[in-house]
Amino acid sequence: MSAAQAQRVAFTDKDKVEFIQCERPNQPLEPNEVAGRTLCTLISAGTELATLAKTTPEAPCFPGYAAVFEVESVGQSVNDLKPGDVAFSMGGHRSFQRHNRQDVLPVPKGLAPEQAVFARLMNVTWSTLVTTTARPPAKVIVTGLGLVGHLGAKIFASCGYEVLGVDPVAARGELLQGTGLRGIVPAVPLGDPEWQDQVDLVVDCSGHEKAVLDGCKIVRKRGEVVCVGAPWKRYTEIYAHDLIHAVFHKYVVLRSGWEWEVPHQPVNFVKNSLFGDMAGALKWIEAGRIKIDGLYELRAPKDAPAAYESLRKQTCPKLAIVFDWRKV
Repeated sequence: MSAAQAQRVAFTDKDKVEFIQCERPNQPLEPNEVAGRTLCTLISAGTELATLAKTTPEAPCFPGYAAVFEVESVGQSVNDLKPGDVAFSMGGHRSFQRHNRQDVLPVPKGLAPEQAVFARLMNVTWSTLVTTTARPPAKVIVTGLGLVGHLGAKIFASCGYEVLGVDPVAARGELLQGTGLRGIVPAVPLGDPEWQDQVDLVVDCSGHEKAVLDGCKIVRKRGEVVCVGAPWKRYTEIYAHDLIHAVFHKYVVLRSGWEWEVPHQPVNFVKNSLFGDMAGALKWIEAGRIKIDGLYELRAPKDAPAAYESLRKQTCPKLAIVFDWRKV
């Protein structure tokens, strides 16, 4: 059976990005599958840049984290989506999508595809929200205000927590002005009586070991410090003893922010699921509870090499880049 021509973004070597031709198989859908043309995809800068740095010609990679597509066909068992509907998936940077129905979410009517894709990155800190023991109006510090931390700070603030954002890059903090945070500061405010030993939860989205150590030092006894940001490299000469000392004497719950701790789909006796939470994120974006305006720039997929280079060199003026596939 012949295949239609399609396009995708590929990592073909270390720090080498290409926009390539590929084939879109046209074999009949399985009964529970959904397929269609891609409208937008979102780059997850941390994960994708780390993958790009390790790619070799012997093991090329086809990246992607979140996609919104227009449904063109559905399997015979799918009765709640139809051609013309718009859907969300954790799909790759390619001009077509094909997924199991349970791995697809309807996008609320009227929600722009370039905003809907952000439900995926909201889900990263949403997993911390649904697993933490801290409850509103507890004090929460979010360290690292890149895209994941930015969205996380907004999520916790919207739920009634008293949130302090921390990032040494002033421009990142400025993006959160007027969004309900208690404040934005360049460093964890150790010794400040308003925060010292008063914080129930620190959500580290920086992957920086000093942010984690400072988090352990500032939380109240038995407070939580959750490592959401991946520690891609070593930044300091901090000794493990410094961290262990803080954890031991503050009775800190130091844990991973592994989002997959939450199951993909609803299961008995477990609260929340990844797809259930992402469905909630779509509704929050659509309702304006979490505002996405100003966080991203739209790029044509054919400009992928330049897009990744701007993220890698930190010259992109926005927190994120969304590929617009509608004119491909």
